[in-house]
Amino acid sequence: MRDIVLISDPRVAAISVRECGEPLVDVRGRLRVDSRLADVDGAYAHLRSGLLERLEKAALPEGYELLIVEGYRPITTQRTYFEEYKTRLLIDFPDLSADEAHAAASRYVSPVEVAPHTAGAAVDLTLCSPDGVEHDMGTAVNDNPEESEGACYTAAATISAQARANREILVAALESVGLVNYPTEWWHWSYGDRYWAMSTGAPHALYGPTSFPPAS
Repeated sequence: MRDIVLISDPRVAAISVRECGEPLVDVRGRLRVDSRLADVDGAYAHLRSGLLERLEKAALPEGYELLIVEGYRPITTQRTYFEEYKTRLLIDFPDLSADEAHAAASRYVSPVEVAPHTAGAAVDLTLCSPDGVEHDMGTAVNDNPEESEGACYTAAATISAQARANREILVAALESVGLVNYPTEWWHWSYGDRYWAMSTGAPHALYGPTSFPPAS
């Protein structure tokens, strides 16, 4: 498995953001959207317009469609997710230092200061059939490294041949339209954020944290 740069790495935070001003737009009605993480305000179903346009251009084989699980995430929610997971790691692995727990938590939840979901720049998704049945991807969306025994890593060697083939389909489709994967989470893809800029060599990120609902 290739070396992985975690999103908590200082090199990610060091990348500047030149906010391009693209709006958050509703994915519903344009792509298939799952409701498992739906919030009352519908924030989960919003992405920056440039990211959505790229997802719409992703070419998939017959029998495969994208299924969007979560897009934009409010800053307060992101902070809560990260701190709760970091606290759980410190309880389960008491030998971890605070810095080690921070880095370990970032395998699964981004620290709020660099989180692409709060910019509308990241999407958690999977593949499904035209009638909505999810394809085997090796783990469920959002299985963490502990409960999946590392199978959530995109390049994990412990998943079935069919799950591997399905992940390869997802990778090929989304990389071809300019998205980058966070390699500890096969379902997490982004465009325009700091991690994308670091991965692609872009001089700066395009999207910074934004608020919801979108400005009219």
